[in-house]
Amino acid sequence: MSDKIYQMGINYTLDVIGSKWKPLILCYIGESPKRNGELLRSIPDISQKVLTQQLRELEEDHIIYRKSFAEVPPRVEYHLTSDGYTLKKLLVDLSIWGEERIARLQESDKSITLIHEKHDGYLE
Repeated sequence: MSDKIYQMGINYTLDVIGSKWKPLILCYIGESPKRNGELLRSIPDISQKVLTQQLRELEEDHIIYRKSFAEVPPRVEYHLTSDGYTLKKLLVDLSIWGEERIARLQESDKSITLIHEKHDGYLE
């Protein structure tokens, strides 16, 4: 197996978080630890299969970790790792950029909608 070669660091960053769903998953887990069902309710367009796949990939990349509780019924929560927390500022900056860009487009009469919901702790 050959080593993966990246032209720039951003290529690696996008390799880790560059899917349609991973940034959203990380934003929600960044607010507080989340259970699978909470993530499904927060991201209504994602399927269970895709959510599971994305969570596994983030876990393999050591961005999140899965905490299992010895309870009946079983309970599992997903938490950010220390590397996951370092991504939080990046994701907040990307979100702010997008919100500001949308506001400018709306001012120029572009038909674009942002469904903004305040996430306690996310923008701190």
